[in-house]
Amino acid sequence: MLPHSVYWSVLLLICAFAFWRGHNDERIAAATCLFATLVQLFVVTPTARRYSDVEVGVLLVDLSVLVVFVGIALQSRRFWPLWVAGLQLTTIFGHALKAVQLSLLPYAYAGALRFWSYPILLIVAIGTWRTHQRSVAERQSL
Repeated sequence: MLPHSVYWSVLLLICAFAFWRGHNDERIAAATCLFATLVQLFVVTPTARRYSDVEVGVLLVDLSVLVVFVGIALQSRRFWPLWVAGLQLTTIFGHALKAVQLSLLPYAYAGALRFWSYPILLIVAIGTWRTHQRSVAERQSL
Protein backbone atom coordinates (compact mmCIF):
# COMPACT_ATOMS: atom_id res chain seq x y z
CA MET A 1 0.00 0.00 0.00
CA LEU A 2 1.11 3.53 -0.65
CA PRO A 3 2.13 5.78 2.24
CA HIS A 4 -0.59 7.83 3.92
CA SER A 5 1.08 11.04 2.77
CA VAL A 6 0.49 10.05 -0.88
CA TYR A 7 -3.20 9.39 -0.23
CA TRP A 8 -3.66 12.65 1.67
CA SER A 9 -1.89 14.61 -1.07
CA VAL A 10 -4.06 13.06 -3.79
CA LEU A 11 -7.21 13.51 -1.70
CA LEU A 12 -6.57 17.17 -0.94
CA LEU A 13 -5.56 18.03 -4.50
CA ILE A 14 -8.62 16.38 -6.02
CA CYS A 15 -10.96 17.87 -3.41
CA ALA A 16 -9.51 21.34 -4.04
CA PHE A 17 -9.94 20.84 -7.78
CA ALA A 18 -13.54 19.64 -7.32
CA PHE A 19 -14.41 22.63 -5.14
CA TRP A 20 -12.72 25.02 -7.55
CA ARG A 21 -14.01 23.72 -10.88
CA GLY A 22 -16.80 21.27 -10.12
CA HIS A 23 -20.52 21.67 -9.76
CA ASN A 24 -22.73 20.26 -6.98
CA ASP A 25 -22.21 16.58 -7.81
CA GLU A 26 -18.43 16.87 -7.83
CA ARG A 27 -18.32 19.02 -4.71
CA ILE A 28 -20.58 16.69 -2.74
CA ALA A 29 -18.56 13.64 -3.82
CA ALA A 30 -15.27 15.34 -2.90
CA ALA A 31 -16.61 16.54 0.45
CA THR A 32 -17.88 13.03 1.16
CA CYS A 33 -14.46 11.53 0.44
CA LEU A 34 -12.74 14.08 2.64
CA PHE A 35 -15.24 13.80 5.50
CA ALA A 36 -15.22 9.98 5.40
CA THR A 37 -11.42 9.93 5.52
CA LEU A 38 -11.40 12.21 8.55
CA VAL A 39 -14.11 10.24 10.38
CA GLN A 40 -12.34 6.94 9.73
CA LEU A 41 -9.33 8.22 11.65
CA PHE A 42 -11.51 8.17 14.77
CA VAL A 43 -13.53 4.98 14.25
CA VAL A 44 -10.81 2.51 13.26
CA THR A 45 -9.69 0.14 16.02
CA PRO A 46 -6.31 0.56 17.73
CA THR A 47 -3.27 -0.50 15.73
CA ALA A 48 -2.65 -3.79 17.56
CA ARG A 49 -6.07 -5.22 16.57
CA ARG A 50 -6.73 -3.19 13.42
CA TYR A 51 -8.50 -5.19 10.70
CA SER A 52 -8.34 -8.45 12.67
CA ASP A 53 -12.15 -8.41 12.98
CA VAL A 54 -14.81 -6.61 10.97
CA GLU A 55 -14.20 -2.89 11.39
CA VAL A 56 -17.74 -1.91 12.36
CA GLY A 57 -17.00 1.81 12.55
CA VAL A 58 -15.34 1.80 9.14
CA LEU A 59 -18.23 -0.28 7.77
CA LEU A 60 -20.74 2.32 8.97
CA VAL A 61 -18.72 5.12 7.39
CA ASP A 62 -18.42 3.16 4.14
CA LEU A 63 -22.17 2.47 4.11
CA SER A 64 -22.84 6.18 4.64
CA VAL A 65 -20.53 7.03 1.76
CA LEU A 66 -22.33 4.48 -0.42
CA VAL A 67 -25.68 6.10 0.39
CA VAL A 68 -24.34 9.53 -0.59
CA PHE A 69 -22.78 8.23 -3.80
CA VAL A 70 -25.96 6.38 -4.78
CA GLY A 71 -27.94 9.55 -4.04
CA ILE A 72 -25.66 11.54 -6.34
CA ALA A 73 -25.95 8.86 -9.03
CA LEU A 74 -29.75 8.80 -8.85
CA GLN A 75 -30.18 12.54 -9.28
CA SER A 76 -27.24 13.31 -11.56
CA ARG A 77 -27.37 13.72 -15.30
CA ARG A 78 -23.77 12.50 -15.52
CA PHE A 79 -22.44 8.96 -15.80
CA TRP A 80 -19.41 9.12 -13.51
CA PRO A 81 -21.42 8.92 -10.25
CA LEU A 82 -22.57 5.42 -11.22
CA TRP A 83 -18.94 4.31 -11.36
CA VAL A 84 -18.15 5.87 -8.00
CA ALA A 85 -21.18 4.24 -6.38
CA GLY A 86 -20.28 0.89 -7.91
CA LEU A 87 -16.71 1.04 -6.67
CA GLN A 88 -17.91 2.00 -3.20
CA LEU A 89 -20.22 -1.01 -3.27
CA THR A 90 -17.16 -3.14 -4.00
CA THR A 91 -15.61 -1.76 -0.82
CA ILE A 92 -18.69 -2.91 1.10
CA PHE A 93 -18.11 -6.39 -0.32
CA GLY A 94 -14.70 -6.31 1.39
CA HIS A 95 -16.45 -5.96 4.74
CA ALA A 96 -18.86 -8.76 3.82
CA LEU A 97 -15.95 -11.00 2.88
CA LYS A 98 -14.31 -10.43 6.26
CA ALA A 99 -17.61 -11.13 8.03
CA VAL A 100 -17.96 -14.44 6.18
CA GLN A 101 -14.28 -15.43 6.38
CA LEU A 102 -12.94 -14.24 9.74
CA SER A 103 -9.59 -15.87 9.02
CA LEU A 104 -9.00 -13.37 6.20
CA LEU A 105 -5.63 -11.78 6.84
CA PRO A 106 -5.86 -8.26 8.27
CA TYR A 107 -3.53 -6.96 5.56
CA ALA A 108 -5.76 -8.39 2.81
CA TYR A 109 -8.87 -6.96 4.48
CA ALA A 110 -7.27 -3.53 4.80
CA GLY A 111 -6.14 -3.69 1.19
CA ALA A 112 -9.61 -4.63 -0.01
CA LEU A 113 -11.07 -1.60 1.77
CA ARG A 114 -8.43 0.88 0.64
CA PHE A 115 -7.88 -0.31 -2.91
CA TRP A 116 -10.84 1.49 -4.50
CA SER A 117 -10.12 4.85 -2.86
CA TYR A 118 -7.70 5.91 -5.58
CA PRO A 119 -9.94 4.96 -8.54
CA ILE A 120 -12.86 6.76 -6.86
CA LEU A 121 -10.77 9.90 -6.47
CA LEU A 122 -9.56 9.60 -10.06
CA ILE A 123 -13.15 9.34 -11.31
CA VAL A 124 -14.16 12.39 -9.25
CA ALA A 125 -11.24 14.29 -10.80
CA ILE A 126 -12.20 13.21 -14.33
CA GLY A 127 -15.84 14.06 -13.67
CA THR A 128 -14.81 17.49 -12.41
CA TRP A 129 -12.59 18.10 -15.42
CA ARG A 130 -15.30 17.05 -17.87
CA THR A 131 -17.91 19.18 -16.09
CA HIS A 132 -15.61 22.18 -16.27
CA GLN A 133 -14.88 21.53 -19.97
CA ARG A 134 -18.62 21.28 -20.66
CA SER A 135 -19.25 24.58 -18.84
CA VAL A 136 -16.51 26.33 -20.83
CA ALA A 137 -17.91 24.99 -24.11
CA GLU A 138 -21.43 26.14 -23.19
CA ARG A 139 -20.18 29.64 -22.35
CA GLN A 140 -18.27 29.86 -25.62
CA SER A 141 -21.28 28.79 -27.66
CA LEU A 142 -23.39 31.65 -26.33
